[in-house]
Amino acid sequence: MAKQRFARKLFTTLALTGLAMGIQAAPLTVGYQTGIDPSKVPQADGVYEKAIGEKIDWRRFNSGPEVVTAIASGDVQIGNLGSSPLAAATSRKLPIVAFIVSAQINSAEALVVRNGSGIDNPQQLVGKTIATPFVSTSHYSLLGALKHWGLEGKVKVVNLQPAEIAAAWKRGDIDGAFVWSPALGEIRKSGKTLTDAAQVGQWGAPTFEVWVARKDYAEKHPEVIAKFAKVTLDSFADYAKNQAQWTADSEPVRKIAKLTGANAADVPDLLAGSTYPDAEAQALEALLGGGTAKAVAKTAEFLKEQGKLEAVLPDYTPYVSAKFVQ
Repeated sequence: MAKQRFARKLFTTLALTGLAMGIQAAPLTVGYQTGIDPSKVPQADGVYEKAIGEKIDWRRFNSGPEVVTAIASGDVQIGNLGSSPLAAATSRKLPIVAFIVSAQINSAEALVVRNGSGIDNPQQLVGKTIATPFVSTSHYSLLGALKHWGLEGKVKVVNLQPAEIAAAWKRGDIDGAFVWSPALGEIRKSGKTLTDAAQVGQWGAPTFEVWVARKDYAEKHPEVIAKFAKVTLDSFADYAKNQAQWTADSEPVRKIAKLTGANAADVPDLLAGSTYPDAEAQALEALLGGGTAKAVAKTAEFLKEQGKLEAVLPDYTPYVSAKFVQ
């Protein structure tokens, strides 16, 4: 009994000491990608940590499916995903909730073909090798473009991560790629754009990015999600107000380039390649108020049609919430 009392006393003393020193059992872990957007500035400056009041372990991932895997394992509580991996994850009933639309993708993702590949128009893609990260927004856009052009099954589509695409491009292993920055900025230097996400969106396959949280974490820490959303939206507002000043040699652009590995000269155009909905737009019917859930459903239906999903849910609204941005 004496040993048990001593053990309890020791445990209590250590626990209180830890609280007094501000020691946390596990920091908030956030999964991010290298896409170019204004929120990379507060990430670089530590603004999220200041707003939330705790340490954040930022983990970089190559693609949305990698983020989904980390969230599913419990290693990541908040993550950045594209609409395609979001549709795939929610269709498999992963307990997550999208709480902010972080970008509506336009020219920030594009299909670029290599100079010397002999491709001057879509029909010349037949038999060529095109790379993209599978189950990403770029993959979804590529499939949408091939369907629009009537080229389904006529192009060799290979699964490569962005860094692998840049390397394969230099070696001449691929004829083209549908991808995002910084790889997009690199391959554009020796290639030409056949189409981009904005045009594919007009053909019926729009893409976007979201921040999601594990549902169990969001339910226990709604104030953290709300603060995270506010910092993100503040960065969108700052960019909207000062876009003309975000030049290649500006401080915000240099921070984004350093964090993502992109060339600073490419960042202004890449930033302009997406739309970043403000706080008012986020909660409207077109986005988190209902439109985002409908867009996820449409994406899921397309992925099922392409054989990438086995089933589609009857309703995706439980996986989207506007309460954290209101």
